[in-house]
Amino acid sequence: IAPIFRAPHLRYNPLRDSWVLVSAHRMKRPWKGQVEKPSEDSVPRHDPNNPLCPASTRANGEVNPEYDSTFLFENDFPALQPDAPDPGSDHHPLFRTKAARGVCKVMCFHPWSDVTLPLMQPEEICKVIDKWAELIEELGPTYPWVQIFENKGAMMGCSNPHPHCQVWASSFLPNEPALAERCQRAYLQKHGEPMLLEYARMEAQAQERVVVENEHWLVVVPYWATWPFQTLLLPRRHILRLPDLTSQERNSLASIMKRLLTKYDNLFEVSFPYSMGWHGAPTGHYLKEDMNHWQLHAHYYPPLLRSATVRKFMVGYEMLAQEQRDLTPEQVSPPQSGHDTYWGTLTLCGWASGWTPQLANPLVLAFC
Repeated sequence: IAPIFRAPHLRYNPLRDSWVLVSAHRMKRPWKGQVEKPSEDSVPRHDPNNPLCPASTRANGEVNPEYDSTFLFENDFPALQPDAPDPGSDHHPLFRTKAARGVCKVMCFHPWSDVTLPLMQPEEICKVIDKWAELIEELGPTYPWVQIFENKGAMMGCSNPHPHCQVWASSFLPNEPALAERCQRAYLQKHGEPMLLEYARMEAQAQERVVVENEHWLVVVPYWATWPFQTLLLPRRHILRLPDLTSQERNSLASIMKRLLTKYDNLFEVSFPYSMGWHGAPTGHYLKEDMNHWQLHAHYYPPLLRSATVRKFMVGYEMLAQEQRDLTPEQVSPPQSGHDTYWGTLTLCGWASGWTPQLANPLVLAFC
């Protein structure tokens, strides 16, 4: 680590207009806190009692088709409803309410429960990407925000191991996208270039925090990362939304997603838990506005810190003061640039392209 970064310091997150406290020395402290249970090694390929499997009956009594690719359906327990009533006008500035309407969908990636995205073939991942783009086109004209997200693993609150994601389209712009909207707009006005387009170019040149890259895409541990192995997936050209991707860029995206997620799995030799989601330019009435300050990107937020069973907790100081991380983004980046890493090559080689871990599943080894 550069000497200046060995001491506690703050890093600015331009997407959120906030600061992150980086305390690189804290990884040396002993850990006697909570240890998570190892993830289940065996998931049945098909479970007739699993409501996400083909031909299974869901909670509302509907029977899934015998699907052989992606499968989309309305969430049986939606957080948003298209006909939710208006709560009425505000009577005091401290007690404000607004209408919240929308739709929630569930999308299965694959008919098998024992596969995840890194174990799928690139052409299968392409079908997932195509469906994501279709959903933006279908729901975007009606709703200003369409949030595509995946919670993978019980550690991230996923209640079903079947490979799937969720899509929530809302009549309002949620907090995080609203903040990203304001920050990216202000950056373009001040600097004359979209924030994340410039950022991707600078990270590609520096090669300090790059995890994986190809002709069209770049994955980095962001300079302002909060979660230990957080990554940011960025296109190299200016793109506003998923439907704007060319077929070549979609194939390239499938490839880089597979490579990234395989590296995650290899890092601690476990099916790596995370929450991920896409952020693109808002839709709805924003489709008629100039949104060139936006750049399409995806966030990956994995909770693991020291091992497959020790996670990062966002509590105490993080809840009451500000975000804090225990090691620098450079420490968890692949050592391709030759810089020192806190954990050394034994642990961090999971990011490296040449490492072949002894995993039980040969499919993972095949794509290292």
